[in-house]
Amino acid sequence: MPTHKAYIGIGSNIGNRLCNLQEAVDLLHELECTQVCDVSFIYMTEPIGETEQNRFYNGVILLETALQPELLRCSCKAIEQKLGRPANYARWSPRAIDLDILLYDDLCLNTDTLSIPHPELEHRKFVLVPLLDIANPLHPKTGKNIRQHLECCKDQSVLIRTKESLWIKKKTECL
Repeated sequence: MPTHKAYIGIGSNIGNRLCNLQEAVDLLHELECTQVCDVSFIYMTEPIGETEQNRFYNGVILLETALQPELLRCSCKAIEQKLGRPANYARWSPRAIDLDILLYDDLCLNTDTLSIPHPELEHRKFVLVPLLDIANPLHPKTGKNIRQHLECCKDQSVLIRTKESLWIKKKTECL
């Protein structure tokens, strides 16, 4: 079964943010035909939109998965709900967990429910910086790599790298 590289943006600003992120990593790792291969450092970041809320813990995860993009999106939504995020929520609202597919191989996809690459990817330092902790992939729409996007990113937010880190459980089966 062919596998695909998927980069997932991960964030939390409610409750024990680090614990929420770790639980999400563990649940992603437990998905069928999926393995968490790498995790970025964790960064404390300012909220966007509704600014009167706690700061976020943000990072990026690299998955190797045989799941197709829509099934991966549904799996991410199920994990969000399991960890306390309601199915319907206001944009920019506080959340226990947020999982976004940033990149999936070099796929460009735009449906009613899913856009890959993530439409805000190249405009958000809280995604670009942790993504560079793992890799420097090309953005399939712009042809620029992530470092190039970071160098011209207009986002003025300040990221603070935390001392906490996430870890990957060993998986008994191989892909």
